[in-house]
Amino acid sequence: MTLPFKASALLLRGLATLALLSGLSMGGCGRAAAPNVAEGGPVSWVQMTGDGAELRATATDGHCPTAQIDGSPATMTIRAAQGTDFPAICALPAPPTAHSIGMIDHPVVLPGGTPRRIVVIGDTGCRVSGITAQDCNHPKGWPFARVAALAAAQRPDLVIHVGDYFYREGPCPLGKSNCAGSPYGDRFETWRTDLFDPAAPLLERAPVVFVRGNHEDCRRGGGGWARLLDAGPWRGACPQTDEAFVVRLGTLSLGVLDSSLADDRDASAADVARMVPQFERLKAELGTGDSFLLTHRPIWAAAPVSHMGPFGTIFVGLNATEQAAARGRIAPGVSMVVSGHVHHFAAYSYGPSRPAQLVAGEGGANLSESARLGPNRASLVIDGMTAAKTNFARYGYVLMTRGEAGWTIDAHDLDDRIVAHCHLIRRDLACDTDLKGRP
Repeated sequence: MTLPFKASALLLRGLATLALLSGLSMGGCGRAAAPNVAEGGPVSWVQMTGDGAELRATATDGHCPTAQIDGSPATMTIRAAQGTDFPAICALPAPPTAHSIGMIDHPVVLPGGTPRRIVVIGDTGCRVSGITAQDCNHPKGWPFARVAALAAAQRPDLVIHVGDYFYREGPCPLGKSNCAGSPYGDRFETWRTDLFDPAAPLLERAPVVFVRGNHEDCRRGGGGWARLLDAGPWRGACPQTDEAFVVRLGTLSLGVLDSSLADDRDASAADVARMVPQFERLKAELGTGDSFLLTHRPIWAAAPVSHMGPFGTIFVGLNATEQAAARGRIAPGVSMVVSGHVHHFAAYSYGPSRPAQLVAGEGGANLSESARLGPNRASLVIDGMTAAKTNFARYGYVLMTRGEAGWTIDAHDLDDRIVAHCHLIRRDLACDTDLKGRP
């Protein structure tokens, strides 16, 4: 997230130079000349697009691996040709009647109707940028692999990743052992380390809806996003903004927005104009049916900016750009907005006139606030309405379970304990918390 004030440009340039020099001098931190997929074997996953499920995989020496649909061999085709820093990427759309799709030795079962169990994760990569270096080499410092394994054990029908996959933007800083050997920059080795390897148990379990985060804008990890995860076709370059699309899953529809460039605090005319067509399209396509909006940057939430001891935590409301673009453009069937961006768990409920807001940004990137703090239930006024709110910082994942009356939404921690138990009925989102034994 962008800080509310700017540091000295000269200082940042100097620190960046030191970081670059350290990357050139430390074994394993420099940039590779070409992608080496063979080191870890091909990578494959199934993702949901506006046209249904699609199998994607890395090619080996330009050749796509053999796939299968419902047990019968199927041929993948090249989606994006090999580049300097990426292998060729292959794709195979699933027919609407397919029950499974995947590699020849590992099919992934498709939802086949309204999913009953949905895992939500977000903000999962390990931050290495400038002088900031998360402890990428220790599972306690970067627990995404454990989060993914625990979430996969829940046997979800669907996974939603709300964005921010790419975090290793620069070389490991000079003298830092906690990220020594880490790849960096927008290239396949980095994406493999930040996403595909740790997420493997989840990718093998269920199809994923990938949402574009601000870390995937064209100045950061946008090239990898466009080649690998963009729901649309590869266009030969990073698109500034992707078109909104709808994933249809039985009686549930998921409207997916690209908010990667939606400034949190400054609703400029250009940024709002970029978002308006997306909201208009989703309003028309979603209508009155049961639906969620998926957007990396939450529309109606808040970010903790400081903790003032006995005075509590100070919050700044989000997201000014999306709020302006969304006015009058939310389909009546939307019951909840599902997001990340803020690195904690949060649930906001506004009543029947506005969808609830869920934030699941606790997947692995360094948390927004101390995990030692208890749940914060202080109400907030956001975009003119008062929210009943629950938030806390604890690494983990969210499991949504569909029932007869609505959805049960449970936040799990790294011990797989349920630390927040919520119910969503229409647009009412109510939570109880149990943070006993918090660190």
